[in-house]
Amino acid sequence: MSSEIIFPVLYAFASAMPLVAAAGDAHSNPDTVVAAAAAADTVKGAVYDGRAHETDVRIPEIDTTIAIDGTLSAPVWERAAILKGFSEYTPVDGRPAEDSTSVYVWYSSTALYFGVRAYETHGHVHATLAKRDVIEVDDHIHFILIPFIHSRQALNFAVNPLGMQADGTITEGIITSGSFGLNTTTGPPPTDLSPDFVWDSKGHLTPFGFEVVVRIPFRSIKFPSKKIQDWGFNVTRRVQHSGHSDSWYPARIEAASYLGQTGALVGFTGLSSGLVLDINPFVTEKALGAPLVTDSSQWHYKVERPQFGANLRWGLSNNLLLNATYRPDFAEVESDATQLVLDPRNAVQYPEKRPFFLEGLEQFSVPNNLIYTRQISAPIGAAKFTGKAGPVSLAYMGALDDEGNISAGGLGHPAFNIMRLRQDFSQGSQIGATITDKEVGGTYNRLAAIDSRITFDRIYSVFLQAATSSARDAGVSGAGPLWQARLTRSGRAFVMDYNVTGIDPEFDAQSGFIARRGIVNAFANWRYTWYPTSPIFESYAVDVLLNPTWIYRNFTSAEAPEERRHKLNLLATLHGGWQIRFGLFAETYGYDPTLYNYYYLGHISGVDTTYTKFVGTPTIPNTDYVLTLTTPSFAKFDMSLTEVAGRDENFFEWSSADVNITQATLNYRPTSKLRAQLMYNAQIYWRHDDGSIVGKTLIPRLSLEYQLSQAIFFRVIGQYDAVYQNNLRDDARTNLPIFTDSAGTFVRAASYQSNTFAVSGLFAYQPVPGTVAFVGYGNNLTEPDGFHFSPIKRAADTFFVKFSYLFKSQ
Repeated sequence: MSSEIIFPVLYAFASAMPLVAAAGDAHSNPDTVVAAAAAADTVKGAVYDGRAHETDVRIPEIDTTIAIDGTLSAPVWERAAILKGFSEYTPVDGRPAEDSTSVYVWYSSTALYFGVRAYETHGHVHATLAKRDVIEVDDHIHFILIPFIHSRQALNFAVNPLGMQADGTITEGIITSGSFGLNTTTGPPPTDLSPDFVWDSKGHLTPFGFEVVVRIPFRSIKFPSKKIQDWGFNVTRRVQHSGHSDSWYPARIEAASYLGQTGALVGFTGLSSGLVLDINPFVTEKALGAPLVTDSSQWHYKVERPQFGANLRWGLSNNLLLNATYRPDFAEVESDATQLVLDPRNAVQYPEKRPFFLEGLEQFSVPNNLIYTRQISAPIGAAKFTGKAGPVSLAYMGALDDEGNISAGGLGHPAFNIMRLRQDFSQGSQIGATITDKEVGGTYNRLAAIDSRITFDRIYSVFLQAATSSARDAGVSGAGPLWQARLTRSGRAFVMDYNVTGIDPEFDAQSGFIARRGIVNAFANWRYTWYPTSPIFESYAVDVLLNPTWIYRNFTSAEAPEERRHKLNLLATLHGGWQIRFGLFAETYGYDPTLYNYYYLGHISGVDTTYTKFVGTPTIPNTDYVLTLTTPSFAKFDMSLTEVAGRDENFFEWSSADVNITQATLNYRPTSKLRAQLMYNAQIYWRHDDGSIVGKTLIPRLSLEYQLSQAIFFRVIGQYDAVYQNNLRDDARTNLPIFTDSAGTFVRAASYQSNTFAVSGLFAYQPVPGTVAFVGYGNNLTEPDGFHFSPIKRAADTFFVKFSYLFKSQ
């Protein structure tokens, strides 16, 4: 799709959309707004101005409880400490915030209370009745808490104007990579939304903006066992109509440590979590439907026996927590969206979604994914111990997996033991150690690693990691190292990032996730950003990336890299939150014989066929063009689009091909309760010589959610997976047909297609994390020709229910 079509259509669509919030966000005239704002801020508490660097907040202890009704009408709020003076953080840091925010803070012995008055005099508030952790398109407030004040991990509690919640953890030192070679080295680390804490919030829209009230019980979080303690703290606000993010602490983009830029809540005394003993029993039931083997026209259901399980959460102290579970797996509730496979040598990773493994998952965070809990596929039982012992964060997990997890039968149940230790020290630095062990029968896989992040001169960070593994399987032993060194320079204008990571072909992390072994990957990345005074641009940048990759043994022998990638990206952020990227990639890929060791060429002569080993052309040059467009989060919709076109490697036949890749997401919110998300992923390769399609994957996905209340929602998902592969041939050299060797039998790599349509529905009732009622249905259908829907055939379906209840100690 050309830019001549994309930009005018999107601009017209955006201009036509009424930028109004869900019900009740109509604004009064300016005089009324100012009068209401002045009356609302008549308070008696101490005021702390972030822009004046008044960031050590001594909040009052008030021995009372209040109803969380979304208003600041209770008299106790007049005695709260007040935070004002917010600064803009993105897209341009250091400026006074355009939208005024007042935050009220106090605490009792059992909970921490926040109240927010967010003023909006020149835009519109975006607010929907969103389900948990899905408020990113609304205006929202983040409360960032660091109970262990010098830790590089934080708790993040977020609410939208109606009090809908999102929560998770922030871990310093996690560097994310964007799509198609764009690295992210500045700004806040991503929030891991996996954990679900038990806390209260409520909010409402007002003539001057919105108000929200939050109560965070101390029993829901870990904190130091000290009589008097200080916590790291910050509040940020996302304003959707402008696309700006504001921060109470005057944080700067250029700093190497984001969590090092926080204020403090000082002088906490008498905090009590009480007895933390939660028991969460649950029961699941499934009925699996499939056609009879003897007669496919007849449908048969197998009703499984109910599966009972339970989770236990026991607070041994304020900062030590024990979790245990029996039969925790329940993966039907959240389905994975199928990802495109851009390089078959790299395995695809999917996130953890099981509640037991999600809680405290940040404690097991380690560079290079050396811990990946989805490797424990169907555990019978598991236990976790997480917390802090002095300055050291510690996490241990033990699990016994189901016997079906293993590839070789009859060896027993795999047993996992995983330990992670980490210590934070000055200026955002940390050191960590990891040990994992998987045992089954006479086989094992063991791993030990050490890693460190050291920041210096305020803007520089060094990341180091060294690991080694040893394994034995079927009497064969192996061992190998993994190592990484990375240097980053954060900056408002100039950013640089150098990295080299090596993974020995014998390195094996069966308790982790390694996308590709046996390589050394390096890159050097430079970015320069300008912040012009312009009616159009907030900022624009030039990003250059050099990315060579070696076969591991070639690197250690000082040979040339197997692959060379050179990438130039032009980036722009426009007023209102529009983001545009154009990328030009010049690459060369070297032939990897291990990927084609089962490929043979068929020499057909009369009735006889002889076979010779497939040998690919030594290198393939690529030239790709990337266009990415991201709209602001409008009140009714937002969308993102990435288009890749050009000359690329055809991994099917190891030759050059013309490629088109589309990744598009459209979110539409027609009402405050209804959400629709349309995703479309497509990948098509055309042979360059004759234009024939060698392979394509088309994956449209539609999700509809209706949030009846904060606790009840309905969801329907439809996803179509259409995969096609042509007859394979030696396209780059001889044009002979390709055969594959399977146990001494040569089989023609003939054309095929697979068309699967999956539909699922879910009713969910979840008043608090742990208390749930899920009723769901899933149906898989197939058809011979893609997107015809006639004839379409049921292949399998599933009915499932889950009920659980959280019993909490009082």
